[in-house]
Amino acid sequence: METENKKILLVEDDPNFGTVLKDYLLMNDFDVVHAKNGMEGFEKFKKDNYDLCILDVMMPYKDGFTLAKEIREKNEDVPIIFLTAKAMKEDVLRGYKVGADDYLNKPFDSEVLLMKIKAIIQRKGQDSIADSKEFEFQIGNFHLNSKLRFLSYNEQEPIKLSPKENELLRLLALHLNDLMPRELALTKIWRDDNYFTSRSMDVYIAKLRKYLKQDDNVEIVNIHGEGFRLLVKDQVDY
Repeated sequence: METENKKILLVEDDPNFGTVLKDYLLMNDFDVVHAKNGMEGFEKFKKDNYDLCILDVMMPYKDGFTLAKEIREKNEDVPIIFLTAKAMKEDVLRGYKVGADDYLNKPFDSEVLLMKIKAIIQRKGQDSIADSKEFEFQIGNFHLNSKLRFLSYNEQEPIKLSPKENELLRLLALHLNDLMPRELALTKIWRDDNYFTSRSMDVYIAKLRKYLKQDDNVEIVNIHGEGFRLLVKDQVDY
């Protein structure tokens, strides 16, 4: 996943720790703005757009929980990770209640933080794709109108897809020639990620493969443990 140009607001009142963490994130190609307290953090947040916020909990002037609440009032979607020296259950629950995406107790492994940041930004990106308003797609010689749930092949009479067939094919088409993560489809379409919904999705994938087999250049490929790729072979860049 590309991290370059992803902008992070780091709000940390410990100057030494804040500088070290900022430098580490810069080394990993993030654009980082460091604020030294909650008030300064909110002023910086209002003046720019950020892909993620990292907030220390215990800070002078304005604590991380208060800052997160103010950030959420201005932006409901920006991911927030809390850093804390306290591992109290009440604080963790309070953090999630004000909209935290994750929580790390100090001291922590910087590589763990990096993986969490990448995973959260990637997930947010996938959600943005899934929430796209696009509804017409050309898939090889097929045309999908997901608003009408029609899948047509060349000039043949269109097939009327079931609601789940339609949603699944639309999500695959939004990720055309790229990975559509299994958990994204399960949470967006089935609203749950468990063994039974996963098996149900496999059944729908099999149905879609039957519809698409008329075009030899179109294929749904299983990426083991990850998800599926809807490939149009003369368009794909291996």
